[in-house]
Amino acid sequence: MIFTVAIDGPAAAGKGTIGREIAARFGMRHLDTGLLYRAVGARTLRGEEAVAAARGLEAADLEGDLRRQDVAAAASRVAAVPEVRAALVDWQRGFARAAGGAVLDGRDIGTVICPEAEVKLYVTASPEVRAERRFAELAASDATLTREGVLEDVLARDARDMGRAEAPLVAAEDAVVLDTSTMSVEEAVGAAVAIVASALPAR
Repeated sequence: MIFTVAIDGPAAAGKGTIGREIAARFGMRHLDTGLLYRAVGARTLRGEEAVAAARGLEAADLEGDLRRQDVAAAASRVAAVPEVRAALVDWQRGFARAAGGAVLDGRDIGTVICPEAEVKLYVTASPEVRAERRFAELAASDATLTREGVLEDVLARDARDMGRAEAPLVAAEDAVVLDTSTMSVEEAVGAAVAIVASALPAR
């Protein structure tokens, strides 16, 4: 079976959690494509040039602490470089169309990487809700974080991701928009699973 679920959306909207749960529920492979950009960003923080880092990316680079705020900010910066995105496109497309089904979450999956995906979801939430989620996730490991600072970072990332010239973050025309602002994790996952399940019998 070749079946692709493309999940896009801004930071901390819940797309990663939803993607992992869909993959587990239907026995598909899962790729958090943001990790690719985080890995490239992490390499730039160690002094590498962004395009060279993307072209030389290895599986081992996807391991380790890639959830830090400085890595997230670096990932958003390198993702705006067209040559970086080009270096990672083919790898993502190969993953998406491999036998057995695949779930990919990111910011341009349904619009650029997999416009032919059988299911497209755009998972979003208000900036304030997303910032609170991110603060709750990171505050225990970084005592210097403030809610105001995290919100500023979320808004800055949104501006970069939505305003870049190359593959801006936008919902695909045929994507189902899922606003998780007032949803629990269980409700959001349940809604997404139902959408995928309704598409599978036709395959």
